[in-house]
Amino acid sequence: MLFPILAVLAVVPGWSGIDPVTRLAPGAVVRVVRYVPEGGWPARIGRLEPVGAVTLSSAAPGFGGFSALAIERGRATLLGDSGNWLRLRIARGAAAAETGALGDGPGSGWSKEDRDSESLAIEPASGRAWVGFERANAIWRYDAALRRGEAHRAPREMAKWWDNSGAESLARLPDGRFVVIAERWRGALRPALLFAGDPASRATPVARFFYRPPAGYDPSDAAALPSGDLLVLNRRHLGWLRFSAKLVLVPRAAIRAGGVASGREIATLAAPVVSENCEGLAVSRENGATMLWITTDNDQMAFRRSYLMKFRLR
Repeated sequence: MLFPILAVLAVVPGWSGIDPVTRLAPGAVVRVVRYVPEGGWPARIGRLEPVGAVTLSSAAPGFGGFSALAIERGRATLLGDSGNWLRLRIARGAAAAETGALGDGPGSGWSKEDRDSESLAIEPASGRAWVGFERANAIWRYDAALRRGEAHRAPREMAKWWDNSGAESLARLPDGRFVVIAERWRGALRPALLFAGDPASRATPVARFFYRPPAGYDPSDAAALPSGDLLVLNRRHLGWLRFSAKLVLVPRAAIRAGGVASGREIATLAAPVVSENCEGLAVSRENGATMLWITTDNDQMAFRRSYLMKFRLR
């Protein structure tokens, strides 16, 4: 009976190395608490002026691990790295939350390896969403409710991106093009793609380029400014769950086929302001001002905080 037992254990989580997905159920109770760092907020962090921040928590299984962020029509959508999502609207000191999980995606969806969602972009006019998946090295387009997959593509240009490092950053440019950047690669540069339109459509032309992050840092997300310039969030693991992050402003002219895109560092986020894993970045406009939003990934560890922070770009 030894061989049948081993065959069973080979598909049991923990023995096989497969990490099963816990889906975040609709209607989860989410606790939103105002956050102020020890010693208070500085007046400026580079070109960022702090506006406010909250911590997010819930007893619901599957909550946290937020790796991507989008802001549209005054609502924040935070996407976890298992396909779970939180939609949050904060107004007049009150928060309204909606929770759920992607209804479709790569593979069977039973394991995290299938649904390792790392990046997100939402079209404000339609609410349609694009999600970048690591491991599958694919991009999916979803309906506005994040339940139905409308189209998907695994570009051959992403086929050899490392399993745990692909499609980490996804941004929709104002002219309708999309940028996708890998998290890690050999050497100082990161492979990146520029899509002429919908990246989930197999008919959309795509061109390769490279992104150069700050030394020692890896890109974790990107978002476009109204000017067409690109903001890239880069993070660094400092050891034992301590992190720092740098924001880089890449001129739109540097994002071109065959080129190497790099830019200016405009802010560094580190202790005592925040020392968590900054993974999600979004941009919004409010009364003529450009706002930057950043969320953190606590790897679904209850003892670590999930932050949502808001800054004014100066």
